[in-house]
Amino acid sequence: MTTNHTSKAGAPASTTTSPIIYSNAARFSMGQIVATPGALQLLQETGFSAAALLARHLQYDWGDLCKDDAALNAMALTDGSRIMSVYRLVDAEKLKATPRSKRADLPTVWVITDGTNEDGKREYTTLLLPGDY
Repeated sequence: MTTNHTSKAGAPASTTTSPIIYSNAARFSMGQIVATPGALQLLQETGFSAAALLARHLQYDWGDLCKDDAALNAMALTDGSRIMSVYRLVDAEKLKATPRSKRADLPTVWVITDGTNEDGKREYTTLLLPGDY
């Protein structure tokens, strides 16, 4: 791909660049998506979108997950075990201002994708409250 630019002297300059390819293709299969009534109610009360949380989950944005659980998710992508995300339903500033030891008190939804079955497929992804587990 050739892009024409104007140099500082006003003369056209030509540079060759490689195309950048972006993909929002699924990184793993979520199977059928289900949600508990409590999770749906909390999403409605806080104004957060289930679709947005699922999109983050699918793109390896595990939310407020500790490093050990994030490492387990990385292994799950190859070994087929369950994948979990933890989303605190508050704005970024409030989350940042809340000490990690107090974050469990914030409104929280978990997204859990089951491990693969004997056919190597993930059957369900569930949005739920921690208390629903």
